[in-house]
Amino acid sequence: MVVAPALTDIAGPRIHITPVAGLPLLHVEEPEFTGVRRLFKSVSDRVLALLLYLLLSPLLVLIAIAVRVSSRGPALFRQERVGQDGQTFGLLKFRSMYVDAEARLEALQGSNEASGLLFKMRADPRVTPVGRWLRRYSLDELPQLWNVVRGDMALVGPRPPLPPEVAAYESHVRRRLLVKPGITGLWQVSGRSDLSWDDSVRLDLYYVENWSPALDAMILWKTLFAVVRGKGAY
Repeated sequence: MVVAPALTDIAGPRIHITPVAGLPLLHVEEPEFTGVRRLFKSVSDRVLALLLYLLLSPLLVLIAIAVRVSSRGPALFRQERVGQDGQTFGLLKFRSMYVDAEARLEALQGSNEASGLLFKMRADPRVTPVGRWLRRYSLDELPQLWNVVRGDMALVGPRPPLPPEVAAYESHVRRRLLVKPGITGLWQVSGRSDLSWDDSVRLDLYYVENWSPALDAMILWKTLFAVVRGKGAY
């Protein structure tokens, strides 16, 4: 006999069969946001991020030079984002847009191709030629390895939102803030910018409530292929 319980968005590690009075009962564990496994994740993320940062330092220098030479402005772009428990931090990226990008945003709102709270354009005129290439292969995200070393972010987690996005969150969406945001995550390996707002939220919440070391390893492995393909990045 096979029983199909009506459970959705709950991963296998949280489900157990517990015998009670001789009867096998289905037991669903609560999501784990503290404890030894979370400590292990935090420490291992920082160590791995530091090793990657040192290993990739020659590439980081070359990208920084390319950004500075291709357009006026600094190589790095710092933006306020919201992290775990609603704490804000300065997210680092290689600058992929012209320096007046924020001032030009309002004029482009009518061309927004994303749903929900996000703004996305496939042919955003604010993106520099070098920035377009960096975005395609997610190289603009590499400075966030330092955010992981600092403890602001994790290697894997929900995308770090902007403060105006968080201010407009519905109550259930705020569960994304229960864990550290990540450089990569389920939505990045499941379609990236091609996903709708609702799909990205659903995937982020699934990760928050079903996190495990095995899931992190799977996402990191899939990230390599998603970056090489460059699909859905703009």
